[in-house]
Amino acid sequence: MMRRVLLLDDEPNVLSALNRSLRQIAGPDALTTECLSSPKEAIQRLAESAFDLIIADYHMPEMDGVAFLRIAREVQPDSVRMMLSASAEFKTILGAINEAEAFRFISKPWTNEELREVFTQACQRHDQILAEKQLANEARQLHGDLSREEAERQRLEALEPGITYVKRGPDGGVLLDD
Repeated sequence: MMRRVLLLDDEPNVLSALNRSLRQIAGPDALTTECLSSPKEAIQRLAESAFDLIIADYHMPEMDGVAFLRIAREVQPDSVRMMLSASAEFKTILGAINEAEAFRFISKPWTNEELREVFTQACQRHDQILAEKQLANEARQLHGDLSREEAERQRLEALEPGITYVKRGPDGGVLLDD
């Protein structure tokens, strides 16, 4: 199964090392990564494309990782979010877990063994989230609480966030992006 991962860190060397480590762990054909250094760009990408996993650094100049992951949770609630930081401050870790519902905290520097374990657990968690959502939708369909059309819309939206959203003008006409 191809995994889509968004990596966010303001340090290019860290992004490169993390990307390289994840590719070694998952294999080059099992992983698509997007490496971004700006939280604003990352938020834009989250609005455009679905990601299974999101890994964000805590200390960034534009926005801290907790604030970013909090937004990521709202935009893509089914993604598994993780915090990356050299800080071992309890307050940082607690904020990531409580405010952004981060799945794991990855310390810098990481070991490939540690990263492999976290990556495997995160992929399993993502699969579990999707399976639970599918079961809930099937149950709602059986009880008549969810139409087939709405279930399909939700499925498409999970694959490509924003795909079912249509911009409309004041007269109700469809607006196209430039």
